[in-house]
Amino acid sequence: GLVPGLLNLGNTCFMNSLLQGLSSCPSFIKWLEEFTAQYKTDQNPSPEHEYLSLTLLRLLRALSCQEVTEDDVLDASCLLEVLRMYRWQISSFEEQDAHELFHVLTSSLEDERDRQPRVTHLFDVHSLEQPEITQKQISCRTRGSLPPVSNHWKSQHPFHGRLTSNMVCKHCEHQSPVRYDTFDSLSLSIPAAVWGRPLTLDHCLHHFISSESVKDVVCDNCTKIQAEGTLKGQNIENQRTTFVKQLKLGKLPQCLCIHLQRLSWSNQGTPLKRHEHVQFNEFLIMDIYKYRIPVHKSSQNELNQKNSEETTPGTKDRIAVKPPDAEQPSGTKPLFMNGACSSSFLMSPGTFPLAAFPECSSPVYLYRLMAVVVHHGDMHSGHFVTYRRSPPSPKNPLSVSSQWLWISDDTVRKASLQEVLSSSAYLLFYERVHSRAQHQSLELRAEE
Repeated sequence: GLVPGLLNLGNTCFMNSLLQGLSSCPSFIKWLEEFTAQYKTDQNPSPEHEYLSLTLLRLLRALSCQEVTEDDVLDASCLLEVLRMYRWQISSFEEQDAHELFHVLTSSLEDERDRQPRVTHLFDVHSLEQPEITQKQISCRTRGSLPPVSNHWKSQHPFHGRLTSNMVCKHCEHQSPVRYDTFDSLSLSIPAAVWGRPLTLDHCLHHFISSESVKDVVCDNCTKIQAEGTLKGQNIENQRTTFVKQLKLGKLPQCLCIHLQRLSWSNQGTPLKRHEHVQFNEFLIMDIYKYRIPVHKSSQNELNQKNSEETTPGTKDRIAVKPPDAEQPSGTKPLFMNGACSSSFLMSPGTFPLAAFPECSSPVYLYRLMAVVVHHGDMHSGHFVTYRRSPPSPKNPLSVSSQWLWISDDTVRKASLQEVLSSSAYLLFYERVHSRAQHQSLELRAEE
């Protein structure tokens, strides 16, 4: 039930820990398989070691026991070599950061995807109408060579998500157009601890989306109102007011990477590490952090049926977010929160506790913990280790193992879930759990 370890090439624990974490995310491996399928049909393929996606897929498949290997310890130096070909100068003899390497990998995969032709030749109308035909069947009347037809594999990787940013004027309540920004990981700052209260992942998430006031912003609507009440021809100065800015998650990814910022600065400007333990759970609900379309009460039932659909820009969020430490009504102690679970509720292996969510009996955005990367030490020196799930059994490859592993480079041993949840997490890897109804909806969309 164990997995191969990774050879430390000299301070490469940052890379080894990240690879072990990624190898426990089956959706990411599946996407890499679909992404690299086009290289198998390439008429003039480049050497395999020139592609980051192929190199990464081969390593992750070996670490997830999908490829038979006789080695107990693998060498991941091939990943550093291909990244150097992508012009990333990563020294294996210096202290590096696992979170920075994660973004190096995702950005390099996006560069590799973007290097492929995205648009079919405009002169070839037939291929635009029938994109399934092969390259050999396409002819071009111009003298120039015809670029390959774009394929369906040009999709975003499963860590890709979108943030929404709302700006509302406090004076006239006019909302500016919703702004969308992409993210590959949620980088959460750790709020100041309150004595006697444990820090939870919910505290970090609420702190991330908490509204903030932005002063001295030009409000076009206030300026317009001011102009309507003055004489014609009179110069009107732009009205500057205070806006309230609110972040939400516009699109949640299939694989969610959460980075807990443990870097802080002293008054003298020296870097310090935050060692506080942030409580997290095996299951994570993200519904209250999702940006939603406002509806009337009469349409609430319709919204409940469509709440798995993506939102569209230009709408106003009217859903209030309750702080995690808000007072509960008497006699209604919550059984489950993101990062604080009641000891009276125990989960059986392989199941997720839908009955344990009093406020969200049927969560749409439910995630299961797959791996945790932990950093031991301070800001100047340290060591990365990984807690990850053991790969599923070959008899049932779609299952999720309840066995956890502790991995430090080439050392691999079994671990308990309690040990995992007691660790001081630096990176958290979650995978979205779809309900039966959502699986049926996804299958219908695929058929269409």
